[in-house]
Amino acid sequence: MYQGIRIAGFGGQGVISAGILLAQAGVEDKKNASWLPSYGPEMRGGTANCSVVISDGEVYTPIVSAPDTVIIMNEPSLPKFEPLLKKGGLMIINSSLINSRPTRTDITVVCVPCNKIAEELGMDRIANLVALGAFIKKTGAVTLTSVEHAMKKVYKRAKPEMLELNKKALQAGYDAVK
Repeated sequence: MYQGIRIAGFGGQGVISAGILLAQAGVEDKKNASWLPSYGPEMRGGTANCSVVISDGEVYTPIVSAPDTVIIMNEPSLPKFEPLLKKGGLMIINSSLINSRPTRTDITVVCVPCNKIAEELGMDRIANLVALGAFIKKTGAVTLTSVEHAMKKVYKRAKPEMLELNKKALQAGYDAVK
């Protein structure tokens, strides 16, 4: 199993955090994993992104130039990352903030209202975890349990009630995918 993932959105949407969490979840599942953020001028309100690799085999590079999956959290990321997705790849779209749809017909598209679900849970900052839940349901690259365990390592200073809310967001994203 090999899964190359790109997660993209505005700075502040938890794109980088979601990538770290996903890579740590891969490690929790006894897989090889890498994470590579992209900052640069994109940090100031533009598109921020990261690459994550989760694999049963060796990870030779953390760079994901032709991802198996892209998670798109904002409108400007769609035209930027759609062309990179492999033929037959998976695109998860945060339909709360993205009105456009991909032009490609050779990919699987899953629309999840990540921000809406997060707001219903009481905090829009957890939309990234809703997206990760959808990713887990569609790919099985990691387990919900591994992400929950990873949260304790990645969010070391989080209060128990915040970790519980994060778990609810993850489960809600998982359940949102049919």
